[in-house]
Amino acid sequence: MDDYKVNDLIGKELRVIVDRPIGSHHPDHPDLIYNLNYGYVPGMPAPDGEDIDAYIIGVDYPVTEFTGRVIAVIHRNNDIEAKLVVAPKPLSFTSEEIISATDFVEQYFDITVITLGGKA
Repeated sequence: MDDYKVNDLIGKELRVIVDRPIGSHHPDHPDLIYNLNYGYVPGMPAPDGEDIDAYIIGVDYPVTEFTGRVIAVIHRNNDIEAKLVVAPKPLSFTSEEIISATDFVEQYFDITVITLGGKA
């Protein structure tokens, strides 16, 4: 999925299947603990061939599935992937809050955050 189409998802409601709930460890890096629920949008392929990944922000307990509004896209400038940021309606978060909340993983990448209001 190219960047233009990914950015078009901002504001849309999507269902996320959570395969890494809050408090879980990354399967390849056991020292990395997920501070947010993290999963994928089924049937929506990303450039890596897998379904596009999504962070869920604004839900502070583990879930297995979540439907919410895409409030941002995190573009990894040094990687092929982009990540969606999904939140419960009507919550919204600033780019700075999104960067802070996802830093436990995104600190390892050069990122640009696109929100309804534009770039971070």
